[in-house]
Amino acid sequence: MSLRAPAVVETDVLVLGGGLAGHRAAIAAREAGAAVDLVYLGSGASPGVICFNVPLGVEDSRDSEAAYAEDMLRGGYQLNDRALVEVLAAGTKAALVELEKIGVEFARREGRHAQRHLAGSRYPRSVYSPEGLGPSGLRRMDARCRELGVRVHQGWKVIALLREEDEVAGALAVQRRSGDLLSVHARAVVLAMGGIGRLYEDSTYPVDVGADAYALAFDAGARLVDMEFVQFEPTVTVWPDGCRGMEMPTAMLGDGAHLKNAGGERFMFRYNADHGEKRIEKARMSLCIQREIDEGRGLPDRTVLFDTTVVPLDRLESYTSHCKRLRKAGLEPTREGPHVRPAAHSHMGGVWIDRDGWSGIPGLWAGGEAAGGVHGASRLAGNSGSDILVFGARAGRGAAVGARAVALDRPWASMEGTALEGLAAALARDHGTAPEDIKQAVRRTMSRAAGLYRDHDGLADGLRELEGLQRQIDTGLQGRGVDEAVAALEAGNMVLVGRMIVTAALARTESRGAHQRTDHPQQDDAQWLRHLVARRGRDGAVELGASPAG
Repeated sequence: MSLRAPAVVETDVLVLGGGLAGHRAAIAAREAGAAVDLVYLGSGASPGVICFNVPLGVEDSRDSEAAYAEDMLRGGYQLNDRALVEVLAAGTKAALVELEKIGVEFARREGRHAQRHLAGSRYPRSVYSPEGLGPSGLRRMDARCRELGVRVHQGWKVIALLREEDEVAGALAVQRRSGDLLSVHARAVVLAMGGIGRLYEDSTYPVDVGADAYALAFDAGARLVDMEFVQFEPTVTVWPDGCRGMEMPTAMLGDGAHLKNAGGERFMFRYNADHGEKRIEKARMSLCIQREIDEGRGLPDRTVLFDTTVVPLDRLESYTSHCKRLRKAGLEPTREGPHVRPAAHSHMGGVWIDRDGWSGIPGLWAGGEAAGGVHGASRLAGNSGSDILVFGARAGRGAAVGARAVALDRPWASMEGTALEGLAAALARDHGTAPEDIKQAVRRTMSRAAGLYRDHDGLADGLRELEGLQRQIDTGLQGRGVDEAVAALEAGNMVLVGRMIVTAALARTESRGAHQRTDHPQQDDAQWLRHLVARRGRDGAVELGASPAG
């Protein structure tokens, strides 16, 4: 099967990703005077975002930007990039104002913003939209993009960045069903395509998020930081079946919900004596829940009970979408609670950026979960939304400024030819290993080797398995048609990102936040208060370096 010639679009700033970070970047770049094109397959994990942290001090006047920054550093086990922490702590109030200007409505109580108390924060500081920040924000941002004249290309899968030597100059995308290709020539590119995707068997990631953002950045020469730190959401629904995979918000624990084991005990007080389910960051909560299950105190389906029956009715009903989904699945949350356990949910690592979202690679910026460094070893509940909004906007503005000095005079045909090589090679094979088999093997390996608890032998075995999968990819995966050829590229990206995570996890011989080594159970600040940084070596090898935290 031969590939069609791509349609060509020229622009100042190309934003890749259709979630909140991508839309924020597109709006910010357009308002900075750049011509902007937004290319994406779907909305990623953004529809599930319900809130974000803003230190308004409404519920507790002691809250402040400084207190917020301190909570991030404590919750991130001091591994956070402090410059990025300062930017995030200082930027959320402006993000709230900007969202309200375009019509996003936030819950209010007695005329002031209602704020929930989320895991890891000392004070209630999460603002929320009754219908969920994701759905409301995406709808309003999409309208704002179109009002500003952002050109939106929905339904396109990004398969490669266009590069001239060490500079990024656009991207190539495909429509899987039709086989149509789109080549966007740009002066600057913002990568906002999310995190690791479904790299684990139990995962909250939607199907349109792959490991693609990290793989694209790695191939372009960018540094990827803190890749070993995978966040497991502590309270993901297993039962009722109709809600399987739905996150029960840790904010509801702040509003009075309890976690109970099979004996009816509020077991979190054994791990967090003073506060129980409150004031504990997610990585530690996940470990506590998993220990209850592993030591035989969980429910028969290897879960714990998320007791919603004790939440005051007005607070419970404020979680509109969760209550609606539970009731639709046949569970009345005022009478019984769902069963939950940890599942892979997010990632602290990603492209290492500066304060303006620049990756260090000419022409490439990143924002949202595609970027790393700000969260350290664990992310505060509610900080996903804060990160998306603040760094999405900064990446968009940074790209708009960077684009001003760049010409569009480049060898486009040669660059497109190089970008198409992987897809063309996969299409040329009608035999070999099926891409889906590789993907399933990656998920099994990552879940076994690099889950909540890790050790040297498991990680070493996992790395050998991933290297074996890489050899199968190098031999050639079958690509019978464009859809399967794209799946072959996705499988390759999953193996690459899995190798980055496992290589870093094997190197970090301590336990910190979301990285727990049973053979190295102590946190070792003397040796390991530093970032591990992955970058592309010769022949695509994952090379690790280190950089002090700070």
